Amino acid sequence: MKTQTIIRKSYLTDLTDAAWNFIRSFIPRAQSNTKTGGRPEKYPKREIVNAILYVNTSGCRYSDLPHDLPPRSITWKYFDRWSRNGIWKRINTSLRKFVRLCVGRTEDPSAGIIDSQSIKATDIALESGYDAGKKIKGRKRHLLTDTEGLLLDVKVHSAGIQDRDGAKLLLRHAKKTLGSIETIFADGGYAGKLIGWVQKKFDITLEIIKRNELHKFVVLPLRWIIERTNAWVSKARRLARDYERKTLNQESMIYVRMIQLMLKWV
Repeated sequence: MKTQTIIRKSYLTDLTDAAWNFIRSFIPRAQSNTKTGGRPEKYPKREIVNAILYVNTSGCRYSDLPHDLPPRSITWKYFDRWSRNGIWKRINTSLRKFVRLCVGRTEDPSAGIIDSQSIKATDIALESGYDAGKKIKGRKRHLLTDTEGLLLDVKVHSAGIQDRDGAKLLLRHAKKTLGSIETIFADGGYAGKLIGWVQKKFDITLEIIKRNELHKFVVLPLRWIIERTNAWVSKARRLARDYERKTLNQESMIYVRMIQLMLKWV
C-alpha cells in the first residue's frame, strides 16, 4: 500500500533514517484488502511517530501539533492503539538490550533499581490521589531500571498508594522482565515486610540502601542512577506533569521518552 510522500523542514525530534530502520519492524503495517481495495494511507507511520515524539518532548496538546505533522486525531489514535498493543514497551526492551551490548553489558541485567516519583496530574486523570509525604495530588510513577538507568518496567498509579504497595503493583506488572534479576536495590521507604514478600514471590533479594547521616547530603551508591533516570523522564515537557487520562498512556509516554534517548545509540 502506497503512502503519501511528505516533504517538510525537519524538527529536532524527528527520527533519523537509522532510528526509523531500527524501530520500523515493531510498527504494524496497514492491512490492505485486495478484494475490495481501499484508500491508501495519507500519513506514513514514520510521520506519525515523529508527531508523537514532538508531543512528548514539547509538551504541546495534540490539537497544537504543527500543520505539517499528522493531525491530532490520527496521532492520538495510533499512540493509544500502540499503547494498548504494548508496542512502546517492546521497542524499549529491544533498544535497552542493544544499548547494554553497546556499553559492554549482557543483554539481560542481573540487578535492578526501584524508585517512585510523585507528580501533579490534571483534572482528567483517572486513579489520582494525594501523597501526604510529598504534599502532591496526582499520580506516582514507579520505575524499575537496570544499573545503567535504562528502563525495565514502569507502573503508574495513584499518588495516595504507599511505596511498598506500589512496588508490589510494579513487580507483579514486571513479572516477565524479572527472569534474570537476582537483586533489586531500593531506599529505606521499601524496608520492612516487602523484603520477605519479594524474596518469596520472585526469589529476588531486595537490598535496602540506607543513609549514613540524616542531616548531610551524600550520594547514595546506585540510588543516583535511578534518580538520573527520573530526571531524564521529567525533562520531556509532556512528562513534567501527568496530562494523560489513563495510567497506561502515561506509562507509554515514559517508554516513548526512553526510546527517544536510546535511539541516539543507533
